[in-house]
Amino acid sequence: MKKIMLAVLTVLPIALGGASAAVAVAEEPGAAVASDVIAKVGDQAITFNQINTMLNSSAVVGISVPALGTPERDTARIVVLDKVISANLLYLDAKRQGLDKDPTYQRELRQFATGMLAGQYLRQVMAGEIPVSEEEVQTFFKETMVPDTEMTEDLHTQIEATLRKRKLHKRLAAQREALRQGIGIDLYPGNMDRAGDDARADEAPVAKIGDDVITWGDVKVTLIAAGKGATAMNPQAVEADARLAALQKAIDKRLMAQKARETGLDKDPVYQARLKEFRKTRLVNLHRENLAREREPSNEQLKAYYEANRNAIMQVEMRKTQEVLLKTREEAEALKARVESGELTMYQAAADYSIAPGAKQQLGEVGWVAQGRAQPTIDEVIFKLAPGEIGGPVESTEGWHLFRVLDVKEAKFDDFEDGQTRKLARRRYIHDQLDAYVIDLRKNDFTVEVYEDNMVRLAQQEADMVGKLAEKAKQPGSKTEQHIEEYQKLMKP
Repeated sequence: MKKIMLAVLTVLPIALGGASAAVAVAEEPGAAVASDVIAKVGDQAITFNQINTMLNSSAVVGISVPALGTPERDTARIVVLDKVISANLLYLDAKRQGLDKDPTYQRELRQFATGMLAGQYLRQVMAGEIPVSEEEVQTFFKETMVPDTEMTEDLHTQIEATLRKRKLHKRLAAQREALRQGIGIDLYPGNMDRAGDDARADEAPVAKIGDDVITWGDVKVTLIAAGKGATAMNPQAVEADARLAALQKAIDKRLMAQKARETGLDKDPVYQARLKEFRKTRLVNLHRENLAREREPSNEQLKAYYEANRNAIMQVEMRKTQEVLLKTREEAEALKARVESGELTMYQAAADYSIAPGAKQQLGEVGWVAQGRAQPTIDEVIFKLAPGEIGGPVESTEGWHLFRVLDVKEAKFDDFEDGQTRKLARRRYIHDQLDAYVIDLRKNDFTVEVYEDNMVRLAQQEADMVGKLAEKAKQPGSKTEQHIEEYQKLMKP
């Protein structure tokens, strides 16, 4: 099995890249490499299933989702793999630098774990199954519906849902009371007063649940948002009361998370997988934010970068054009006179006289032309015309052209002093800086291995599976055939 070094590319929010690197052939991987592992970055394994899952996810910005078993999907898979490689390089670098010990990061991990466990405990233990009997449904129907109302299937379902929701509220209220029984809870109102928000340390305690302390850093975002939200909705609301109510919910969440751990819900594979994913993704993003902050350009650096990359940053003027192509200058001048006099429209001239391929079908419309991309003589004519004005005749290797400009898109990002231009240049500058950083990690700090044979084998298995399903769908009596027949019946007049 071959191992190849791939380029570091990036489109994911958590990854970086865009530069390429040489391909290097390495030795076969050891027996410890699982059959579904298609790459390793340091000690981080990347599986075929992981890449497929990401490829099907809307979180992969800028990547289309080609059909299973197609060559286009294989190409997209390589792109996504390179992004995951970049993310893993940043993850290992962040751990090496001790960023996983950062208090903010640790707090976010605790909050994520607490939220997930509390939610699981609420759904599986506190809520659980809530039965609704037929007798309860009929009683509700008789007490609330107007006479002569028909008990339809939809109405029956709605009544069941209403009764189940009522029971859930009562059960949760009772469960929340039970959560706090026998547990000492102390509040520190002085540490959540709005007047002290700016100076208050994150470590300041706002509540104590037995031996578990909730600090200001744990809940400040929630409490501040609750206070502002309450006063925004009702100017007479007391912000301190809204903060206290939000704190009580945070206490309940902590208690539910504690109960979840006691009942073993923290061993749930889905919870463990999501926690692992959050731990890596958040650390990569935090590291990326820090690296970007460290590479903030000065005005001089940004201006120099813009000047060096101006052609790539700016968007040149674009013009949507219509043309009529003729064999001789005389024909072109005569036809132009007829159009300008109103005898013909450009659409009629293109349909009836143009020798350009497809002119009759497209009525001479050739779409958008970027300044500087056409032949120089044609470019000069097109970009001097006002919208609606007829230009030409102008000669090219194909013949003599008449042009009309249908629409104009002005040039953008062509002035460094413009705020939007500076913003775009800054973003590209930092992106390039971080891209170079990731590539350096791969070259000098961490080993990147891609198991090409594994990837090809698994992709072929996927293609074979799709082929078998397609053949099965063609067999008489298949569900696919039934669906097609039903559709065709609907389409018949």
